[in-house]
Amino acid sequence: MIIYLHGFRSGPQSWKSRRLAARMDELGLGHAFWCEQLPIAAGDAIRLAEAQIARCRSAQADAPPTLVGSSLGGYYATWLAEKHGLQAVLVNPGVLAPLSLTPYIGTQTHMYTGESFDFSADHVDQLRAIDVPAITRPERYWLMVETGDEVLDYRHAVERYAGARQTVLEGGDHSFTRWDDYLDPILHFAGLLK
Repeated sequence: MIIYLHGFRSGPQSWKSRRLAARMDELGLGHAFWCEQLPIAAGDAIRLAEAQIARCRSAQADAPPTLVGSSLGGYYATWLAEKHGLQAVLVNPGVLAPLSLTPYIGTQTHMYTGESFDFSADHVDQLRAIDVPAITRPERYWLMVETGDEVLDYRHAVERYAGARQTVLEGGDHSFTRWDDYLDPILHFAGLLK
């Protein structure tokens, strides 16, 4: 099972989520993909993801789920991987989410629905509460970054995930432009492709 966690102001409509879901459908693995709209509040987003983790475990799946987190979703995935002992693929992750999202306090617009929402100092505090200053088992992680990320400094992620598998690609941007090249490798990492 892949549990995909999207970024800030994003959603299941993101192109990375849709491309991974489509590839899994092509391979007959569509049933093993989960991505839902995450609530703005970190606590609520974590609870939603944890409910899906619990469903996977109660279904007695052959393997535990693998988290795939993009940007803020990578921040969430790290906390969940540490708490639940899961693997995680982190795509241009928001390593310093409380710091990098503080300038966004105020009214924001969802990228795909156009809906407005209020992002507050309390939301930033909730992010701070789930910060993981250091990962405990680097072998569970795969970091994927592009050096041309215009939103986040990729070097913070390279440092935070030292010892983990790392794919650092020159150029690109925050969207991770070479995503399609890594769909099957991600499924191999998750144990869904042999």
